[in-house]
Amino acid sequence: MSQIINVENPSTIRNRHRRSIAEMLRRLSQKQAVDEEAKDMAAMIVFLLREIQAGVEKSALAWEKRDYWLKAERFMRDWEWTKLSAADWEDVIRHEAWDLLPDLMADLFPRFADVQIKTMTRKPSLWQGAYGRLLAQPATESPY
Repeated sequence: MSQIINVENPSTIRNRHRRSIAEMLRRLSQKQAVDEEAKDMAAMIVFLLREIQAGVEKSALAWEKRDYWLKAERFMRDWEWTKLSAADWEDVIRHEAWDLLPDLMADLFPRFADVQIKTMTRKPSLWQGAYGRLLAQPATESPY
């Protein structure tokens, strides 16, 4: 058998998800009201933040195995906001507190300020149905 090489490392996945979230934040900021598409985008942001956090944990675990404890701890601390933001967004979505959405967006915008967007490359199929999928899942435990 030949060796399987995974070109999708956590850093690549994290950067792709950051780009997707940045585009969705821009699209959400242009909306006048919370429609079905906005709900889907908000739910997809929750899923992507969770995936970023999972990738961060995977990277930190790899560093811990190599005895880079401080690096792993610092990295986890730097990305702790993803878990907290995902929980906040999920809470707003599940309680339909859409009036809090602009505040959540304002909290996230600085985290994605370094992502340059000249053209929108993400298709709406990325987030279609995410709202229903999120509501179909049991609520995650709050990290607070």
